[in-house]
Amino acid sequence: MLATPVVQKEIQRRRTFAIISHPDAGKTTLTEKLLYHGGVIHETGEVKGKQGSKAVTSDWMELERQKGISITSSVMTFDYNQLRVNLLDTPGHKDFSEDTYRVLMAVESACMLIDVAKGVEERTKKLYEVCRLRHIPIFTFVNKLDREGKDPLTLIDEVEKTLNMQCYPVTWPLGIGQRFRGIYNRLTKEIWIYDQRREEVEDYKVIPFEPGKDDAILYDYLDKESADQVIGELELIEGALPPFDVQAFLNGEISPVTFGSAKQNFGVDTFLNFFTQYAPGPQPRKTKDEKTIDPCDANFTGFVFKIQANMDRRHRDRIAFIRICSGKFDRGMKVQHSRLERELRLSYASQFIAADKATIEDAYAGDIVGVGDTGNFAIGDCVSATGKVRFEDIPKFAPELFGKLSVRDALKRQKMLEALKHLSEEGAIQLFYDPAFGPQDPIVGAVGELQFEVLIHRLQDEYNLEVKLTRLSFSVARWPRLEGKALDQLNGGFTIYRDMIDQPVILLNQEWDLNWAQRENPKVEFATSISRAR
Repeated sequence: MLATPVVQKEIQRRRTFAIISHPDAGKTTLTEKLLYHGGVIHETGEVKGKQGSKAVTSDWMELERQKGISITSSVMTFDYNQLRVNLLDTPGHKDFSEDTYRVLMAVESACMLIDVAKGVEERTKKLYEVCRLRHIPIFTFVNKLDREGKDPLTLIDEVEKTLNMQCYPVTWPLGIGQRFRGIYNRLTKEIWIYDQRREEVEDYKVIPFEPGKDDAILYDYLDKESADQVIGELELIEGALPPFDVQAFLNGEISPVTFGSAKQNFGVDTFLNFFTQYAPGPQPRKTKDEKTIDPCDANFTGFVFKIQANMDRRHRDRIAFIRICSGKFDRGMKVQHSRLERELRLSYASQFIAADKATIEDAYAGDIVGVGDTGNFAIGDCVSATGKVRFEDIPKFAPELFGKLSVRDALKRQKMLEALKHLSEEGAIQLFYDPAFGPQDPIVGAVGELQFEVLIHRLQDEYNLEVKLTRLSFSVARWPRLEGKALDQLNGGFTIYRDMIDQPVILLNQEWDLNWAQRENPKVEFATSISRAR
């Protein structure tokens, strides 16, 4: 049964997307400017803050403010062009790729940010592949046009060849670096002239412009060499490209490209206007039993894609972020928890601008709500107003670094174990243990060095624990499976450890050991990831 027309109208005006990029491409700065245009902040922060500078809104964690990077994904909600936009700012660093993957399971589209000087970088390639696997439509924003970089034709050719994806330029830059004077909007047939010498970033001219007819205008604002280049580029792309194919974009076959400078807040509103015109709304989702859930279905459904502890350390809170897949959410409603097979009441619900939250009374399919959690939820859990629903599993990936923690004050060891449990439930780390010693002596697994650094900082900053990390020689973790079932024994005398959801796992020193395990157990699959079956 479909929801009421009023509820359907609210669902249809939702847009949920993530920003993805290589570190330092300007992702967090772009997020700030989008929030600024959305009217939820009235001044934008500096990403790499100097003493006394305002910190960026989306980086709420203390270490993020110190390092000037995103460590955890942030959820932000704002209204623009009569749409409700849910924006997720993802970590760009490879050490936090699992967090980014979880976020991409909760969105309908993504904005891929590219540095005009560096082009397609390593993390950009990997994140694009995740989007392609999930058939997520991708917008592309070429950033830092106010700095010297690659010419636009070279850059687009690089994107198309490296990512094997066709690009469609929506805007075109008028010069680059010191010669950057604006953009041409191919859809509206206007040039937006920007003066880098002016302090007011919104101070620009908009002039009607048709290539081949109004070319003389370019010589009024650009030097002759730049104007000649832009005229030649526009002649080439206008003659070669067909009109924008919306369906090809929604199918993930082409990516619309806009140019600008997030730092200078130029071209951001153009991207946002284009996004709100063409971004897909909430889409149907398949369940594990091959049913399809329509977002306009009257039955409320959703899944937990993120757990975050200590956003408000004064109250030692724990928030479960639920992506609503269908229907309407009402604060205080009762839901069926599929994994626990019991009924829960969702009494406390919020929406966010990073760590700042506002209590809400209702939300709709496409929205992301944070609900207060006392330990009932885990990543991948599914909820519904009636019946039992199970959406696709959210996998966790194999760590490559391992260690054990000790606390300086032995009386605080139990507190440390509780803190590690909280952080592992977030997905920030993974915990393993030898059944001979039990969970009281956990092994900590991480994807990269920065995860360990963040872990130690958070234990000190959020739990007041001074800990020492002792590295272990393991570098490989695999989950043994035979015909889809977990194995508690292997040939070859390998120790079987357990993860925190009691799944058997082997921890090995090097790839050679894994090859040996495979030779000794030829029918066994050694999985690099395991689904959080809920």
